[in-house]
Amino acid sequence: MGRRRFSGLGVTLMDLFMPMTATAVTFLILSATTVSAVKEGRWTTEACHAKCEARGCCWSPRDESNVPWCFFPTNHGYTVESQDSSILKANLLRMDSPSLFGGEIKQLALEAEMQTNNRLRFKIYDPNSNRFEVPHEHISSLPSNPSIPISSTLQVTQKPFGLTVRRKENQKVVFDTTIAPLVFEDQYIQLSARLPSHNIYGLGEHVHRQYRHDTNWKTWPIFSRDSFPNGGTNNLYGHYPFFLCLEDESGKSFGVFLLNSNAMDVTLQPAPAVTYRTIGGLLDFYIVFGDTPEQVVQEFLELTGRPVMPPYWSLGFQLSRWNYTNLDIVKETVERNRAVGLPYDVQYTDIDYMENKKDFTYDKLNYTELPRFADYLHERGQKYILILDPAIATSKRVGDAPYESYDRGTAKNAWVTESDGKTPLIGEVWPGETVFPDYTNPNCIDWWVDEYERFSKEVKHDALWIDMNEVANFKQGSAKGCDVNKLNYPPYIPKILDDLMYSKTLCMDAKQTWGDHYDVHSLYGYSMVLATKKAMDRVFGENRSMMLTRSSFPGVGKYSGHWLGDNAATWNDMKWAIPGMLEFGLFGIPYIGADICGFFDDSPEELCRRWMQVGAFYPFSRNHNAEGYKPQDPAAYGADSVLVASSKHYLTIRYTLLPYLYTMFYKAHTTGETVVRPVMHEFYSDSETWTVDRQFLWGKHLLITPVLDPGVDVVWGYIPDALWYDYESMQKLTVRKTHMEMYLPADKLGLHIRGGAILPTQEPEVTTTYSRRNPMGLLIAPDDNGNADGELFWDDGDSRGIISFLIFCLFVCKCVLSGGLQVCLTAIIKPTFYLEEAELTSTGKFEFRDGSETITAKTFSSLKLQVLFLRDLRLTLGETYVLEWNVIRIDCHPEENADQANCEARGCVWDPITSGQGPWCIYPQDYGYTVTSLRERSSGLTLDITRNRKYRSSGRPQSRDIDTLRVEINYHTGEMLQFKIFDPNTKRYEVPVGLSVPATPETDENKRLYKVAIVNEPFGIQVIRKSTGTVIWDSSVPGFTFSDMFIQVSTRLPSQYVYGFGETEHLTYKHDLNYHTWGMFAKDQPPGYKMNCYGVHPFYMGLENTADAHGVLLLNSNAMDVTFLPDPALTYRTLGGILDFYMVLGPTPEMVVQEYTELIGRPVLPAYWSLGFQLCRYGYANDKEIADLYKEMRAAGIPYDVQYADIDYMERQLDFVLDSEFKGLPALVDSMREEGMRFIFILDPAISGNETQPYPAFERGKAADVFIKWPKHISDGIVWGKVWPDYPNVIVDENLDWDTQVQLYRSYTAFPDFFRPQTAQWWHHEIKEFYEKTMKFDGLWIDMNEPASFVHGTVNGNCLGDPKLENPPYMPPLESKHLGLNHKTLCMNSEQILSDGTRVRHYDVHNLYGWSHTKPTYDAVLDVTGKRGIVVTRSTYPSSGKWAGHWLGDNNASWDQLYKSIIGMMEFSLFGISYTGADICGFFNKADYEMCLRWMQLGAFYPYSRNHNGKDPVAWDKPFADASRDVLNIRYTLLPYLYTLMYEAHTKGNTVIRPLLHEFVDDKTTWEIYKQFLWGPALLISPALDPGVTNVNGYLPNARWYDYHTARDVGVRGQMIDMPTPLDHINLHIRGGYILPWQKPENTTYYSRKNPLGLIVPLSDSGTAEGSLFWDDGEGIDTVETNKYLLISFSAQSVSSLLCHYYCKCTL
Repeated sequence: MGRRRFSGLGVTLMDLFMPMTATAVTFLILSATTVSAVKEGRWTTEACHAKCEARGCCWSPRDESNVPWCFFPTNHGYTVESQDSSILKANLLRMDSPSLFGGEIKQLALEAEMQTNNRLRFKIYDPNSNRFEVPHEHISSLPSNPSIPISSTLQVTQKPFGLTVRRKENQKVVFDTTIAPLVFEDQYIQLSARLPSHNIYGLGEHVHRQYRHDTNWKTWPIFSRDSFPNGGTNNLYGHYPFFLCLEDESGKSFGVFLLNSNAMDVTLQPAPAVTYRTIGGLLDFYIVFGDTPEQVVQEFLELTGRPVMPPYWSLGFQLSRWNYTNLDIVKETVERNRAVGLPYDVQYTDIDYMENKKDFTYDKLNYTELPRFADYLHERGQKYILILDPAIATSKRVGDAPYESYDRGTAKNAWVTESDGKTPLIGEVWPGETVFPDYTNPNCIDWWVDEYERFSKEVKHDALWIDMNEVANFKQGSAKGCDVNKLNYPPYIPKILDDLMYSKTLCMDAKQTWGDHYDVHSLYGYSMVLATKKAMDRVFGENRSMMLTRSSFPGVGKYSGHWLGDNAATWNDMKWAIPGMLEFGLFGIPYIGADICGFFDDSPEELCRRWMQVGAFYPFSRNHNAEGYKPQDPAAYGADSVLVASSKHYLTIRYTLLPYLYTMFYKAHTTGETVVRPVMHEFYSDSETWTVDRQFLWGKHLLITPVLDPGVDVVWGYIPDALWYDYESMQKLTVRKTHMEMYLPADKLGLHIRGGAILPTQEPEVTTTYSRRNPMGLLIAPDDNGNADGELFWDDGDSRGIISFLIFCLFVCKCVLSGGLQVCLTAIIKPTFYLEEAELTSTGKFEFRDGSETITAKTFSSLKLQVLFLRDLRLTLGETYVLEWNVIRIDCHPEENADQANCEARGCVWDPITSGQGPWCIYPQDYGYTVTSLRERSSGLTLDITRNRKYRSSGRPQSRDIDTLRVEINYHTGEMLQFKIFDPNTKRYEVPVGLSVPATPETDENKRLYKVAIVNEPFGIQVIRKSTGTVIWDSSVPGFTFSDMFIQVSTRLPSQYVYGFGETEHLTYKHDLNYHTWGMFAKDQPPGYKMNCYGVHPFYMGLENTADAHGVLLLNSNAMDVTFLPDPALTYRTLGGILDFYMVLGPTPEMVVQEYTELIGRPVLPAYWSLGFQLCRYGYANDKEIADLYKEMRAAGIPYDVQYADIDYMERQLDFVLDSEFKGLPALVDSMREEGMRFIFILDPAISGNETQPYPAFERGKAADVFIKWPKHISDGIVWGKVWPDYPNVIVDENLDWDTQVQLYRSYTAFPDFFRPQTAQWWHHEIKEFYEKTMKFDGLWIDMNEPASFVHGTVNGNCLGDPKLENPPYMPPLESKHLGLNHKTLCMNSEQILSDGTRVRHYDVHNLYGWSHTKPTYDAVLDVTGKRGIVVTRSTYPSSGKWAGHWLGDNNASWDQLYKSIIGMMEFSLFGISYTGADICGFFNKADYEMCLRWMQLGAFYPYSRNHNGKDPVAWDKPFADASRDVLNIRYTLLPYLYTLMYEAHTKGNTVIRPLLHEFVDDKTTWEIYKQFLWGPALLISPALDPGVTNVNGYLPNARWYDYHTARDVGVRGQMIDMPTPLDHINLHIRGGYILPWQKPENTTYYSRKNPLGLIVPLSDSGTAEGSLFWDDGEGIDTVETNKYLLISFSAQSVSSLLCHYYCKCTL
């Protein structure tokens, strides 16, 4: 932050030079400047020649202007007069020669010592006069060991004096000053030295356009200055006379540090050589040696002080700008970036928060709430940092109040003074006239600490940013100017900006406690840091906090971080930031970064996007810009912008890797390792890396290759000599030690992991506060030998000092031998574990290693796949803890009675576990198949795989193993692929459900969201999301089995978040992955825990840790089960068919459903009336009961559209036959329909077959051969069952047990085979005849179509044919599985015939029976009624939703069924069945009052809202009826919105009942919510689900929410809240930004549809809202397909700048 002002001095003075011919090396002498020389013009050649010879030097003009023409002869310098060889000391005498600038010093002293084995110090000074020496806080505290011999490292040449520094182990000369004379005058000191190579890095602070220096006569001034990093050779904010030199490919390196704070310049010369010229102090050199560049940095930081350990939160992303104007705008910035889900930890305010830019004040007009701003941020886990400048205003405060900070400082004599040592020096900075604290003065330090403590009590904050401390001054020197003297105008001025010592700072003769400002100017920032450290210690106590400084000096990194200053929004500034960061890594400030997107100028979207990408990998990652320019925080570019998406993506990666980054800072803090690391530091033997500075490393292992030029999507990057994995795809690179083109489109940068790395990770969140609570993990990337290692440091992230922490030393052993085969890790793996901070009581060291002496294949297998959980750690200091990896435990013996003998007979491993869950019989590493051939197509892959015959059969002799399989992988679209595994030699059953697969595959790899990789042994398929590199499917695990009647495949999962699979009752929406198995086989089974129910849906949606989502369908209709493993992993087992997987890649949860329903078929559009409330009961005695109910409902005024009749209306439960007790029903139905009501009847599939009177339905069916029979080679007879129909002419004794009743009274029934076209025709005829001849209806309810039977298999239980079909070699964990697959259904050997004539076993198609039943019923309803109607079916399979809705079955009247119904509806939303709901108030058992009322409130928001119990709303009391009416009126009011959602489901595949995670997937809290749900995106339902509850604790996601009932903005978001919920109330909230159509309710939709429509308009935070309305006649057939509808889009925008706190409700 600073003014953008440029120098007014245009004077360029020609340097005077002297060549030195003896060594063929030319050395720069000086650039002469006197007071009178500061003028326009240049020296003439004649003047330069004369001046050169007057100094006793040699003149030799050259062709090159940058080579000096004036050079030293041999008679300049010093000679050694005496020498002490123990601790090397020498006296030096100046040789007679002309003076360069006067003030020559005749006698000098040399002291040199080897302070450590790797550090040499030599010091040259005036023994007769005290000259300024840097009072370095850390260096002065170091012990030295001068007893170490120095002779092998340093040699002295006596005449002329020179020093030769050698590497002691090989005597290589690294620093040789004998090539030029030493010049030591009062204000001019020069020393030159030859260097061993051109590989020179460091010196600062400047903008170096390249990391390795140009040695072609480049001169770099060093003198702290408030300037702009614009790419010139200007001196900038810090003072760093340190460089590192890499000697050669061996990696041996050394560093040279001149401890001198005076203005200087350093010239690099082609010899190669270096020349120092400083204008004060003395020569105090430290040379440090290392075998590698990294070791040199470590040695240098041991000297100057190792870097501060930053708090964990400071590694999060940060936002700042100069002049937000007011706190409201700051908060708007915070909120808009929160709203887009940006990972974001820290918010700053610049000097605009201050009152008139005065330190220790705040603007009480524009920043009134600033004292509470930190609390506002802390509520969401964020931190607040503010700025302080050193300059203190002399003026009074607002209202002429005293400025007490100034007054107290004046009383303390805290200010820098003029040359008289008394008068405070007056300058000008931001607040106007100012004084400048002298931080070298103990009184000033006390004042500063006190002021900061006072202010911290007034304005809470978390860390401090100090600026303008070079020290900056807007006056030249002072308000009075500067005296003409040798300090302000020295005889030689280094090549500093403006060629004026006091330009934009203080007069050089100003006085500070440490000395003249001339000597200590470049220490001003350093001294301010030391003082601020004391102040922050006082304020923050044991909390670590953080400091950020602009001006710095070696050693500042011990306490502070740094940013690269006031850059501009240019592509060059983004490029040059990388060398800048690398250099500050050398200087000991690893907490470093540039202002992302640039400080000055407007930042174009492309530039800012690319800068955000690379800035996500700056150690200090802050977006900061200046006043007057457009906002450049990510959200300012638009929530849907590529910039926001890209920023979130890479910041999410950053947050994922923060444990690794934090560990690197720990290493920097304790050993001095670099964090941002030059590629050269790791690959110094490769000379190509010596100049790499457009890429950088995080530590050893992460290579970052950003895009740094406009309009570029291909980057020429260098891949060093190692195995590398692409982070995004987790795939190996095939190249190394070469440049390669990287395709990096608009939203990508290059990110590669080095083989051999174990990187600790953590599930990211939007702040580190929350991410630190998440599971941790390891990202393991083996090297070429299968080795990997890494470290994890962990503490509480905030405490000062490192008292309570853990160190994990992690390593993975290399290849193992198993059965003569070498097995190696070949891909990145990601186990996870937890660290709970509260339990970290001491230090421990963990080694990840095998628990035995010999690495075995079993151990190796576990190493590759296992998930490790560490909880409740209580560790002892100094102890070593061994963590043994366990194998991924895929069950090799899922049947009961597993023992060692049975296990090993299958070739598996018996491995009992002593605690926890998991199988004991597990597969060995190489169990499975191996790839034998692979053919690649542009549209997919074809493989042949062969079973590993080393192992015997799958252990099920009755199920023949299939040794050779074909694998086909097809890239259908950019979002969908299929992989199919089958027997190429024998045709096997395949599911006859037609899917909508594009005719043309996606052959353009760039358009596919996925990448497929094949693992050869054991065979497996990996599907990788290209955008994140997440492996979302990885079946390369042991245990793949493919036999005739048992097929098993397992896959790793990318996260613990899995949803779907059905139909069965689940206790939570997100699956519990701790070894739970779920059977899937359609059955007449009421909902119950782990009971397979009516339908089969082998589909799941997985959420990845990146918040991306995918879906997987196994198109297989055989009996099956799925087992979840905590690794996380998933095992499928199915009893036949093939493996036919379809995967859709979203990437959002809602898009997963859209893509899935595009594949299986979009949900049916129900008739409008079917969205009304419905009543049904099993047990109506006669039609009068229905008529009475209808009258009571009408009298109560309760909205109600549909009445049902269950099987009671049938004579003896016979389809299509009306019972005499219901003979008035047809007339009742007609009258009800005339009044706007609708009627639905039930039909079961089973048809009675032994009637004594003609039963046309059976007779016509038998004639048409529609019933399921035995295979002809066994029998040609019908497979008889028993269901509801009774024998004719019997009276059922209800006192008998059920089985006896079935035996005695139930007639034989036949089951139509709905696959056959003639069956559909027969079914249509029967329905039509019933409609025309018996009674009308508007929809049909089909039940018992699993198919259900009351006998097992067939009458008498004698299933003909192969008994293995009834009791297969493996039985999934189904209800009553001990009774076989035919329990309560047909014999599995029954034969059905597909529409193409193919004969199939019921064994294969059982799960399709309800599916095959549904479409013929739907077709009949449409044709017979001529209207759309609705079909509701009990048994379903993928694509059933195209024709029907579904209810959740015969539930129980119990409280738990309320929340389970929400889970069920959300799952059926995934399955593509939008029209769904549960039986309100329960089907079985009596419902109590409170439960039924709460269920009525919940059920009012079921899409399919039906009470099916007999406890209808008028069966209770008036308050119950009133409450029911009220909530149903809300439903009816919102039916236009619900109908529009149904249209969107029908046309786009959107969900209607929508889990919160579908809308707020970036908020992980929503990932586990299942007791609340949404209607579409905008209506949040939070019901009461427990007895006695009057408050519901619900979650309001991060959006603006309005209470539906009060229309008021609730003002809460992103948190759990208590919602008052009296018995007559349900909590409803409308989301801001969405317009909901509504209509005045009536008792039926017939009448409500006649009313005017209206809009509910709740505005978003931005004052806008959008929505749509779909409208048609409500019941016409194919109105969408024939364009007979109205679709209107609405938008609204507030015309006021004030936010409205209520939603608007208007009528159209």
